[in-house]
Amino acid sequence: MYILQRLFKQLVLTNKLGIFSFTFFIVIFSSIVMRILEPETFPGWFDALWYVMTTVTTVGYGDFYPVTLAGRIYAIFIFLIGIGIAGLAIGKLVEALGAHRKRKEEGRLDFKGKGHFVIIGWSEKAKYAISEIIETHPELDIVLIDHLSVTPLTHKNVHYIQGDPSSESVLLQANINEAKSVLVFSDDSIQDSALADGKTLLVVTSVERLTPDIHSTVEIKKEENIKNFRHAKVDEFVLSHETVSRMAVRSAFSKGITDIYTQLLSHKEGENLFEVKTRDEWKTYKDAFEGLLKEGATLISDGSDLGINKKLNDPIRKNARLYIICNKEVYESLSGNHEGV
Repeated sequence: MYILQRLFKQLVLTNKLGIFSFTFFIVIFSSIVMRILEPETFPGWFDALWYVMTTVTTVGYGDFYPVTLAGRIYAIFIFLIGIGIAGLAIGKLVEALGAHRKRKEEGRLDFKGKGHFVIIGWSEKAKYAISEIIETHPELDIVLIDHLSVTPLTHKNVHYIQGDPSSESVLLQANINEAKSVLVFSDDSIQDSALADGKTLLVVTSVERLTPDIHSTVEIKKEENIKNFRHAKVDEFVLSHETVSRMAVRSAFSKGITDIYTQLLSHKEGENLFEVKTRDEWKTYKDAFEGLLKEGATLISDGSDLGINKKLNDPIRKNARLYIICNKEVYESLSGNHEGV
């Protein structure tokens, strides 16, 4: 018993790989020994393995059992050693799963996926953004980067990374090189708009340095700082204060207009904004406009150009990005391969 006690103390200190390797060896070795000692009781190798597995896991079905003295003596060895080893291995496995879950919740695991969205900065705005992405693209992976000690959101498609988003190691941990797009939200804890934009600029500069081709969207507090973000080659800007103020003014002069804004910005109900690819039969914007209208969609712009109605007879430019307004069902009937905005 002293020897067994010393053995188990040593095994407890052994790393997980060592425990699993030793357990595997004991199970296979014992199966071979039982097969050799009692070939009539265990006519096949799998029968011996089945007996050893049901014994070390304390299941004990009783469909196989040794009948010879040698077989029973070795069975006692399995009782004393095998059951303890198997229990220790199962405990280590549970411990490893718990540690993995803890590391994931604390944002200390690398993300290995591709084509994902990276969202930097946790806030109510980030929460709504993630909700919108999950609603419209339920299979898309999202990587959230923030300083929080544990993940603020638990979802099978949301992977949390804890750390400084301007740090190269943290961005690489989020696999930024394989990401499809990055959304950078302003730090609401910083009251000074200039300082908040400065932090956002530092973050997005790090992102663009690592992945120049990534599509980046950032939230900006002050409009005059846009020129600095353009210099950093940011693709899209969202002016948080100005956007809300302009919507409020519009609603004061035009009753109900905020409902239209909300509906176009959300995919959860009604008519929504989508992007569609051009078709070979569309030579001019008029062809596209009339063709889409027949299918229940309204063409409103080519990229940021909203003057489609003034250029209907113009040929569609080579790299056109056509945006339409329609409901989800119409959009899906137009094409299952186009991506919504």
